[in-house]
Formats: sequence, C-alpha cells, structure tokens
Amino acid sequence: MKAEMYNYHRWIKYENEEILIKRFETLLIKSGFKILKKVEHYFENQGYTGLWLLAESHFAIHTFPEENKVYIEISSCVKEYFDNFLKELEH
Repeated sequence: MKAEMYNYHRWIKYENEEILIKRFETLLIKSGFKILKKVEHYFENQGYTGLWLLAESHFAIHTFPEENKVYIEISSCVKEYFDNFLKELEH
C-alpha cells in the first residue's frame, strides 16, 4: 500500500452546533468512514470544536458564531471515502 493522504478544508456558513454535528456524523458514515472516537469542546461564551477520529484519519470542525463561520477539515488515506465525502458535501 502506497502512503497517500487526501485533505480538504473550507469555511462554511455557521449553523447551530447540534445540526452541524448530526449532519457531519451522518455524512462521515454515509461516505464509508468508521468513527472510532469523538472529542468535543464547547466554549463558555460561544463556539464549538469537535474532532472525529476515524479509522481512516480524522475530521475536525471549529465554529465561530460571532463571525457566522465554521471551519471544517478532513484528512483521509482512503480516496474512495474521501471522494464520497466531498461528493455528498456538495449536495
């Protein structure tokens, strides 16, 4: 197996953390990823950071409600799942 990593990141419009968490967990599973663990931190005033450890690498989300922005990033060593994720993300 050749060592390769696929990475994607972008800013998206802010939505409620609960909606984002459900949407991205569903998207990860639908894309074929296996979620091993999730670590979350809710900031005292506002904002959220979440990290999903995947068998195939990781997905992270950082919210900035005060700026109406969310930063997402995914890294994967499985191109098929990565491509599935990007395809579903665009829908």
